[in-house]
Amino acid sequence: MPGIGTLINMLTVLIGGTIGTIAGDRFPLRVREGVVQGVGLVTTIIGLSITLTALATLSEQGGFLTSYGIIIFAGSLIIGTLIGELLRLELWLERFGEVLSERVRKIPFFAQSRSGDEDPATATADMVEGFMASSLLFCVGAMTILGSIQDGLGNPQILFLKALLDGFMALFLASSLGAGVLLSIVPIFIVQGSIALLSFVIGAVVPEIAIIGIEVAGGALITAIGLNFLLSKRLPVGNMLPAIIIASALCWLLGS
Repeated sequence: MPGIGTLINMLTVLIGGTIGTIAGDRFPLRVREGVVQGVGLVTTIIGLSITLTALATLSEQGGFLTSYGIIIFAGSLIIGTLIGELLRLELWLERFGEVLSERVRKIPFFAQSRSGDEDPATATADMVEGFMASSLLFCVGAMTILGSIQDGLGNPQILFLKALLDGFMALFLASSLGAGVLLSIVPIFIVQGSIALLSFVIGAVVPEIAIIGIEVAGGALITAIGLNFLLSKRLPVGNMLPAIIIASALCWLLGS
C-alpha cells in the first residue's frame, strides 16, 4: 500500500521518542548531556560520510561533475544559505515549532521541560529545540527522498530501514531533548507523505543524479545538526535548507 512506509516511520519515531522522554527523566543531567554529545558525534560522522560518499560518486560521473563537483557543493551551500537567511526560514520553522508546542503543552506529558523546570517559557524553548533538531535530522537526506518515492510506487523497504534508524535516534534524542522530538512526526508526515503521494500520481521522475545532489548538500546539513549538539554555538541549519534544492537541480542539469 503506498504510504505505509511513512506511517511506519511516524510510528517508530513516536514509540522511540516516548520511551526516550519517559526514560530520560530517570537519568541525571550529566548522563543526558553525555548522550547529547554521543548523538552529536554519531550524527556528525553520518553526515560527513553521506557527503563524502556523494562527492566521490559525482567524481565518477564524467564531464563537468567530475571536475567541479566540489564547487557545486560549496556554491550550493553558500547560495542556499544566503537565500535561507534572506527568507528567514529558520525563524519560520521555529515559529511553527512554537505553535505546535503551545498546542500540545496542555497535555501533562509535554508540560515540563527536560531540565525539570516547569516555567512555560523554558518548557516551550526545550520543546522547540527538540522539534527543530529531530525534524531536520529525520526529514533531510536522500533516504527520505528516495524512500518516499519508492514508498509511493509501492516499495516501502527503504523507509522501513529509515524507520528503524529514526526510531532508535528518536529514543536517544528524546532522552536528552525531551518530548519535542515527538512533534517531528508532523513534518515527517508532511514531507514524506507529500513525496510519496506525488510519486504515486506521476511515477518516479527524480533521476539518480539529482538524488546524489540531495546527498551532497543533505549530508552537510546533517553534519551541521551534529555540530549543534557538540558545540555551544548554534548553526542555522534551517536557513541552509535551500542548498539541497540548488545542489539537486545543478546535478540534474549538469549531469543530464
